[in-house]
Amino acid sequence: MELTTIWFVVIAGLWIGYFVLEGFDFGVGILLRVLGRDEPERRAVITTIGPVWDGNEVWLIVAGAMTFAAFPEWYATLFSTFYLPLFAILVALILRGVAIEYRGKRDDLAWRSRMDTLITIGSLLPSLLWGIAFANLVRGVPLDASHEFTGSLATLLNPFALLGGVAFTALFVAHGAIFLALRTTDDLRHRANRLASITGVAAAVLVATFLTWAQVLRGTTASAVVAALAALALLASLAANKPLRRPSEAKGSGAAVPTHPTPPREGWAFAGTALAIALGVASLFVAMFPAVMPSTLDPAWSLTVTNAASSAYTLKILTVIAAIFTPLVMLYQGWTYWVFRKRVTVEPVTVQLLTPPHHPGQAS
Repeated sequence: MELTTIWFVVIAGLWIGYFVLEGFDFGVGILLRVLGRDEPERRAVITTIGPVWDGNEVWLIVAGAMTFAAFPEWYATLFSTFYLPLFAILVALILRGVAIEYRGKRDDLAWRSRMDTLITIGSLLPSLLWGIAFANLVRGVPLDASHEFTGSLATLLNPFALLGGVAFTALFVAHGAIFLALRTTDDLRHRANRLASITGVAAAVLVATFLTWAQVLRGTTASAVVAALAALALLASLAANKPLRRPSEAKGSGAAVPTHPTPPREGWAFAGTALAIALGVASLFVAMFPAVMPSTLDPAWSLTVTNAASSAYTLKILTVIAAIFTPLVMLYQGWTYWVFRKRVTVEPVTVQLLTPPHHPGQAS
């Protein structure tokens, strides 16, 4: 393959890694108030992603940096076209990170509730906006002969893009629910399992609709590959639900089972949603190739991997750098997940309601 094609594949791989790993982070954040019924449970939910959430965002930073280095024209047009959505994503990620780190700094329920709200918004907004952005990359945007975006924010909020945002969000929610079932215990684990089964079906329907629509919009010589990847993504998302069903649930038993001899296999379910995300994103990148940003005004004005790429010498240097450092980053991140692989239990915590001080002689 040519270096331009190789680097397109590398960047696609970085985005796949980001969405697979950050996807469950987003899902956990969105479900924080849904599954966390009280402060101990919410603390346990946050603890599941505490050691890894910031490391997962490294994939986004590297993907952006490699796009800038390998395809500077694509990077420039991408960031100018999606300036407002990307700015909103950046602000949401900053607020989310601050909320996660500062949530436990004060023993006050009101403070922690505000931080929980920021975590939820900071997880929901990027999920929705990333889906909108990638849907527009597949659909195409109005670019002129100078590769300048001539549309507006309303142009980006078309029905296909909105469906992409909802599909991404639903898949991340299912991914996060399965991750919580994999990393927690007792009642919180069982509720996460039940929610994952429900959201998994909804996500599969939305993803199937979105990928089918994408296939119709971007019918290319690689249509068979795109269709195959999309079909496999759908099958993986559906298969992710099967390991979550216990024998008693499969037979329709309504009895609560706090412990059971055959526990649900959340590891297989998590692998299923991870594979669904990976294959789904891969199908989008295959559909995009070679026009990374198609122009809806004139196909001749589209950005491709050829006219958006850096020089051959630059790509050669980048290839050497990536070959050296990428395995090191992956080994380090794999080691982090191995160290923090144990389940998180819900433990009692002591917090205070923020009340004004009581003075002697004041009515109680």
